[in-house]
Amino acid sequence: MVQLTHWADLGGANTFHLPCTARFSAEVGSVEGLRAVLAFSSAEGVPLKVLGGGSNVILPNTLSSLVLRYTGNRAWWGEWVSDIERLHHVEAGADWHGLVMALASSGWWGVENLALIPGTVGAAPIQNIGAYGVELSDVVEEVHVVERASGQYRRLAQSECMFGYRDSIFKQALSEQVVIVRVVLRLSSRPTPKLAYQGLDALAGLEVLTPLMVAERVCALRRAKLPDPAEIGNAGSYFKNPVVPLALAKHLRASHQTLPTYPVAEPGFIKLAAGWLIDQCGFKGARDPSGVGVHEHQALVIVNEGHGRAEDILALETRIREAVQTRFDVTLEREPGFWGE
Repeated sequence: MVQLTHWADLGGANTFHLPCTARFSAEVGSVEGLRAVLAFSSAEGVPLKVLGGGSNVILPNTLSSLVLRYTGNRAWWGEWVSDIERLHHVEAGADWHGLVMALASSGWWGVENLALIPGTVGAAPIQNIGAYGVELSDVVEEVHVVERASGQYRRLAQSECMFGYRDSIFKQALSEQVVIVRVVLRLSSRPTPKLAYQGLDALAGLEVLTPLMVAERVCALRRAKLPDPAEIGNAGSYFKNPVVPLALAKHLRASHQTLPTYPVAEPGFIKLAAGWLIDQCGFKGARDPSGVGVHEHQALVIVNEGHGRAEDILALETRIREAVQTRFDVTLEREPGFWGE
């Protein structure tokens, strides 16, 4: 039996702290429960939305949807795939940061650079979360899903997920077509540290290094520059770092010698720092009367310190995008999804 809540308050279920009321909400911890919710949604003609930790979404004031939260959070070890690599199965409702710290504490390598990213395990593949030189796609073996229309259980191999920079098949062809119920990670017992990013490079000279030490350093770095969603409403990095042609970057560098750039795999292109572009346009620390603004220490983060609503967030986004486009001829793209109807 699945318990549905009618006109549910989701104000506490999103890290932006935005007020939102949904027509229905349901929490399920099993595939059987999920199928029951899918059947109800289909029979009643109520659109379905899947909410994880609410850390990468902008919620409108009202949703005429059924908001589903998958709460299954078991984790278990699978087979060894080499003498140093083993598969780890995790249900979609597990807390991502808790998983990272548990694995790092046990000496397993692979996800330590992704510590302190808020949200659930099931949400991680959608965005292909990444930080400090590591993306989830680096360690994913499979993603297990249930099709919304048929209830069929499917396993997608890493190569089928079409992972890209903050992108995946779950944001594209399979958007709102499936519900992620399990992620399978390939982890290593042998040290495989990635320490190229500033702040982590100091660990490279240590004689003894553990994944927990890396994860704790990542946590310290993130806490120093990113606000805690429990204290200040935010969704982390609001804009993607734009990837632009080398010719444009060279042109911009001629008049902006401090312009940060980062290499990308695609020939002829380079990545710019969106936060730097926004800062140069004078938005860092800005606030409007609703309390929505740009964080004073990290221009990449939009915050809600008052009683802001989705329309306030989106209005500020528009002003920032237009300013960066006008000054630098660079188009910024939002990371969090907007559930407006």
